[in-house]
Order: sequence, then C-alpha cells, then structure tokens
Amino acid sequence: MIVVTGGAGFIGSNLVASLEAAGAGDVAVVDWLGSSEKWCNLAKRSLAALIEPNDLMPFLDRNARAIQVIFHMGAISDTTATDVDLIMRTNFTLPLALWEWCAMNGTRFIYASSAATYGDGTQGFDDLQDLASLKRLKPMNAYGWSKQAFDLRVIRLIETGASRPPQWAGLKFFNVYGPNEYHKGSQRSVAHQIHEHAAVNGSCVLFKSHNPNYPDGGQLRDFVWVGDCCDVMLWLKDRPDVNGLFNLGSGKARSFADLATAVYHANHREPKIRYVDTPQAIREKYQYFTEAKMDRLRAAGYDKPMTELEDGVARYVRDFLGTADPYR
Repeated sequence: MIVVTGGAGFIGSNLVASLEAAGAGDVAVVDWLGSSEKWCNLAKRSLAALIEPNDLMPFLDRNARAIQVIFHMGAISDTTATDVDLIMRTNFTLPLALWEWCAMNGTRFIYASSAATYGDGTQGFDDLQDLASLKRLKPMNAYGWSKQAFDLRVIRLIETGASRPPQWAGLKFFNVYGPNEYHKGSQRSVAHQIHEHAAVNGSCVLFKSHNPNYPDGGQLRDFVWVGDCCDVMLWLKDRPDVNGLFNLGSGKARSFADLATAVYHANHREPKIRYVDTPQAIREKYQYFTEAKMDRLRAAGYDKPMTELEDGVARYVRDFLGTADPYR
C-alpha cells in the first residue's frame, strides 16, 4: 500500500492519478474534503481508503506491515496564512511524527518541501543539504519558515546519525501549475488565473515592475508542469536507494509575460495584458527571480527532460481547462 497525505489537494491528487496509471497498487489518501468541490480531484480514482488527518496515526499503526511508502504532500500551503501555531502543527510537528513513524517501521518517506524556503533568493537556489547552507536561507513568510524548519530538522537527524526511514527525499517544489488546482482560490497558479481572462478574450492583469532591472511583466519564475513533478516522485518510488533534498522545478526561469502569452496562444488569441502597481503590502518582499538548480536531481540519475512552458500550458488548456471536465 502507498499512502498519500494531502491526496485530494493539487499536487497530491495528481500524484494519486499517476500512481494509479502506473499500476502502483493500493493507494490510501489522507485529507479533509470539507464542503468544497475538492472531492472532484479524486472522483476518477479507485482508492484503498480515505482517511481524515485526525485518524492518520491509528491507520498507519493498523496497516504498518502493508505500507511501503508515504508521500507526505499535506500542508498548509497558503503563503498568506497567519495562524503560525496551526502552520507549525501541520507543517512541522506532523511531518516529524511521520518521519519518526517511518524510521521505526522501516517505511520509505517522500515529502513536499518548498521553494519558499529560499526567501528572496539572495542566497541562491542551490538545493544544498548541509546545515550551514540551509541556515543561511531566510524565508519571507510563515509557510516558508515552517518548511525550512522541517528541512533543518531532517538534515540535523541525518548528520547526527539518528534513526531514519530506509529512504527519504524532500522536494522543493517551485511554481507548479496544472489540473486539479481549482479549489485553491487566490493560491491557484497564475496560469489558471490568466486563463479565466484569455478564454473569453478579456484582459489579464500582471504587476508592474518596481525594479529597474526588470521590465513590466519581466519578473521571472520557475514554472513547472505538475506532470513533471509526478514523474519525479514516481521515479523516486522506483529507486529506494536515492535519498536527499532536491529542487523540483523546470530549471529555467521564464517571465510572467511569457506565461501570459503562452496561455493566450493556447486559447488561440493574442495576449491582452494590463499592468497594475504591485500592492504596497507585498512590494518590499516581492521576488523578481526564481530558478531551480536541478544539478542534484540530475546527478542522482533523473534524466527525463522537463516540459517547456509553452508545451505544458498548451496541454493544460487543451486537455483540461478547455474541456467540459477539467479534472484529472
């Protein structure tokens, strides 16, 4: 059995679909569905179990012998969240309990970290995993700090020779886009937000640049297709000897203007972009550049090319957003 926490969420539900397509066997999902349409992310799946997070540890104990790997995708991922106690219980205390359970039970553990740990990027985007390098990073919000805190604890445990799962991997996801993100509200990818305007031939809104080194719309991000993220996670599942903290992006920074152009072209329209001032509340901490350094993942043996932005956006629009059923 494979357990996917956050399995009804954006990346988690895509992973569940990829595991099913790969014939990986029984998959148990841990998540809350609530009263939103988040359940639609799982509507096409055949699940071994659906567990509420409060019941996770008893479920693991009952099925310890059957569970081969835990993919821990569950988190409070809203970068604007302000309840830091809740964030830390969810993003630090829970994964640490799962780490300890996996170490005790000989279960492999693959978890979601985040590129938010890099903060403003002044320390670069190299996925070095020694404590000294990690401590130099300065996340800019509570979400990023919570992910950083867990990464630091993991590396501390590894460096001191403490008990550990037989395989462990932390993945620093960059700007992921793709199907099943529709429940995320303002935290949806910019690709999806632009599509809402492009599909009706309206104008989308991007922030003006307040940095003389970047033109309006020239702010750069590492946009990564969710299918590539799933391919990496399945690759890790099939290679239990690969351990470490890895970046997971496309490895190529692209501008918001490039993204907007790709979305409009995928809708067979010419771009219509309106620029507005970046809000004062976020202007001081606004990132103008992110780009995943993929050297460690490549050195570990992952050699599949990452999807080009235009190709990923075209697939997103053609196979999902432009259809009657946008769910994977």
